[in-house]
Order: sequence, then C-alpha cells, then structure tokens
Amino acid sequence: MQEAPHIGKLIKEELERQERTVSWFARKLYCDRSNVYKLFKRSTIDTELLLRISLILNHDFFGEYMARINNKEAKGEDS
Repeated sequence: MQEAPHIGKLIKEELERQERTVSWFARKLYCDRSNVYKLFKRSTIDTELLLRISLILNHDFFGEYMARINNKEAKGEDS
C-alpha cells in the first residue's frame, strides 16, 4: 500500500518554494515559530488546520491526499 504523504514535509517544501519565511508563516497562523517547526515534523494534521494552511499558502494540500486515493482506485486496490 502506498504511504500517505508526509504533510509537514509538503508544507515546508511549499513554504520554501514560495520563498516565505517561517516567521511570516507563524504570523499568518497566529502561532510561534517553534510551533511551525513542530508542524513540519508532523506526518498528520487536523483538517481545519490544513484548510487554514492551504488558504494561507494558496495551495491545495488536500489534493495530495486525493491523488493518493485516485491512484489507489486506478490500481484497483482495496483499503
């Protein structure tokens, strides 16, 4: 079975791709920089927080999960 995307890593990569700083991201999330670094290490995340992050970075992180589901269906895999 294909592993779920490591969401913290994906968020960090997108932040870097946009050339945004951790400080900028922390301000947008209304949290401390240390919490952002903890977020980068997380493999799973609450959907409400993921929605906020998706809006802040203007990136569809839910699409990463949908791609996995669609790929799984295309291969005819069961859960």
